[in-house]
Amino acid sequence: MDKMLKKDALKYHAEGKPGKIEVVPTKPYSTQRDLSLAYSPGVAIPCLEIEKNPEDVYKYTAKGNLVAVISNGTAVLGLGDIGAEAGKPVMEGKGLLFKIFADVDVFDIEVSTKDIDKFVETVIQIAPTFGGINLEDIKAPECFEIERRIKEALDIPVMHDDQHGTAIISAAGLVSAMEITGKDISKLKMVVSGAGASASACTRLYMSVGVKPENILMCDSKGVLSKKRTDLNEAKKEFARDTDKVTLADAIKGADLFLGLSVKGALSKEMLASMAPDPIVFAMANPDPEISYEDAMSVRKDLIFATGRSDYPNQINNVLGFPFIFRGALDVRATGINEEMKLAAVKALTELAKQPVPDVVQKAYNKTNMGFGKEYIVPTPFDPRLIEYVAPAVAKAAMDSGIAKKPITDWDEYKTDLLLRMGIDHSIMRSVFTRSKHNPKKVVYTDVGDINVLQAVIQVKNEGIAIPILVGQRRIINRLVDKYNIDIEGIEIIDNTLAENEGKREEFAKILYEKRQRRGVSLKAAKTLMLDRNYFGVAMVETGEADAMVAGSNIRYADAIRPALQMIGKRDEIGKIAGMYIMNTKKGPFFFADTTVNIVPTDDDLVDITLLTANAIRGFGVDPTIAMVSHSNFGSSEEHSPMKVSKAVEKLHKDHPHIMVDGEMQANFALNRDLRIERYPFSKLGNRTVNTLIFPSLNSGNIAYKMLQEIGHAEAIGPIVMGLKKPVHVLQLSSSVREIIDMTAIAVVDAQRRLIQLD
Repeated sequence: MDKMLKKDALKYHAEGKPGKIEVVPTKPYSTQRDLSLAYSPGVAIPCLEIEKNPEDVYKYTAKGNLVAVISNGTAVLGLGDIGAEAGKPVMEGKGLLFKIFADVDVFDIEVSTKDIDKFVETVIQIAPTFGGINLEDIKAPECFEIERRIKEALDIPVMHDDQHGTAIISAAGLVSAMEITGKDISKLKMVVSGAGASASACTRLYMSVGVKPENILMCDSKGVLSKKRTDLNEAKKEFARDTDKVTLADAIKGADLFLGLSVKGALSKEMLASMAPDPIVFAMANPDPEISYEDAMSVRKDLIFATGRSDYPNQINNVLGFPFIFRGALDVRATGINEEMKLAAVKALTELAKQPVPDVVQKAYNKTNMGFGKEYIVPTPFDPRLIEYVAPAVAKAAMDSGIAKKPITDWDEYKTDLLLRMGIDHSIMRSVFTRSKHNPKKVVYTDVGDINVLQAVIQVKNEGIAIPILVGQRRIINRLVDKYNIDIEGIEIIDNTLAENEGKREEFAKILYEKRQRRGVSLKAAKTLMLDRNYFGVAMVETGEADAMVAGSNIRYADAIRPALQMIGKRDEIGKIAGMYIMNTKKGPFFFADTTVNIVPTDDDLVDITLLTANAIRGFGVDPTIAMVSHSNFGSSEEHSPMKVSKAVEKLHKDHPHIMVDGEMQANFALNRDLRIERYPFSKLGNRTVNTLIFPSLNSGNIAYKMLQEIGHAEAIGPIVMGLKKPVHVLQLSSSVREIIDMTAIAVVDAQRRLIQLD
């Protein structure tokens, strides 16, 4: 093992509080009354309720979200039988993964016995504590008997993840590989290297998705499991075949699929070369696969190759399954985890693999062209959509198969709850997307040299969010299409530089000339400007040939907004345009303005910014509660900056009393309601929770949103331009695919509303 890795791993586990997990209270405990409710005498009341109705244990305790990760340490990773205590770091790690991926709480339990009867009895006796049981790292063949007996005795979800987790994820990979290669799964010839728990479970599930039993040959360390052998235990006899083949090398000739759950080096280059065309190799020995990626790819270029490692494509990682399988099972209070639920997880993973890969995943792997294909047959653990796909699919399968005690009736609400569990609140954007899809508008994109824009445009079209129009040189677009192998068929492209569009350029130039002739723009200059795709795109919006425009991912904000200001202009009834970000945080969405346009706004500018912001927020279906922030509180400083904020608030209170706004105040008083009420009970905000901050300068607003984005891991949606006569929205530099799609949906809704009227 690498010395640096060893040093870092030991430091990671020992530094600070030893281990990786802890128990955290979920109820208040700061007062005597809190403690009397948490324990004696108050705790007796739910105890008596549960005594009368045992099902109430799910209502009054954490049982419904608590899983036991249980092991005896007899088959820990690739380390073998190292004992219960030595396996504890792995069980704690499993608990950490359950929590961070699906918000499932875990107690890890290490049982110091190899006796099947004692182990099974121990698990059954402690089961009332838990909503589910995850068996882990128990060697074969004992694990088969242990799981069977525990499942028969208990009416909660039970799964030995080493068997079924690997089976589910790799089966999803197999289904994807079948689609990519075009092979018929009923004719697939499969060879398995390894005959332990994982190999057996994988093979059974592969048969459930269509592999024929007669087309499977399994090998252990002594060779092919044939009916001629007399040394096979009962578990291996299930996979014994009537064959003359003896060795793995014999079995693999002409095979379509190699499933490796054995040891490093089990698959040689010669064996791989003897496989059928377009072979599939799942080499999942841990930590080193049966054949290295480099060796495999040097032999076969037509290969689909997967391992358990994150440094190679197609990682078959159990974390894609177990957190979300238990999440779905717990949420419908399933009495077990059956075959239907496993197959539902397989289907959900294959469906997700075929969806466009989010930019957050691409960035995590430092790639820009990830997509369904030979090097992407299953999603990655970094895909934030896993919980939305897998958990509901498993829950529904439990319901459909009749083992759900608490059926789900509103699936949209359930998916929303899943996101909230993970600290993700996309309610605003869900509403925006629903509205945009109901009445999509024509949206112009001018950053045609940005691959993220092209990928976003494809998704926008496919999801029906907008009718996209690309404006720019076709040769640039074609170069990216060829480089990244993307399909933009059906998307309108206007090359504004071509002679065929000279008439349109002249038409647009006359409009710009009429607007700017007394501001230094000649007709000749206007014609030249129409060779600039941003001016051309804005002109399309101004003339109604497009409804909105999204641009600016690769130019400065000022350069991107200038064409809109010159061609479209601000609304007549306001003095300024402004910029706003939606900050999606674990405490919900916050709105920050002005973060992009006005460098040092006056008090009148701040009034305009506040009115624009309040109106824009209402457009998202949210009631704004606004704090105008500063470095002082309610007149505590007479410096210019806080004084102008105070004057703006005074004008707002006088002329727009229906807007819930107050200030000037420091950010902590704005965001801490109790602190604000205690110190400043006179504030107009009262006991309301602030969701909007208006900043006194571009400096402060820009710094604040970027700090929250980086340190607070908040998602920043914007900048949303407010105050133009028609919808033109400017992207952040190097915007991600997701950010471009979000801004498109916002632009469409903006176009639907047309002119936003000031209060």
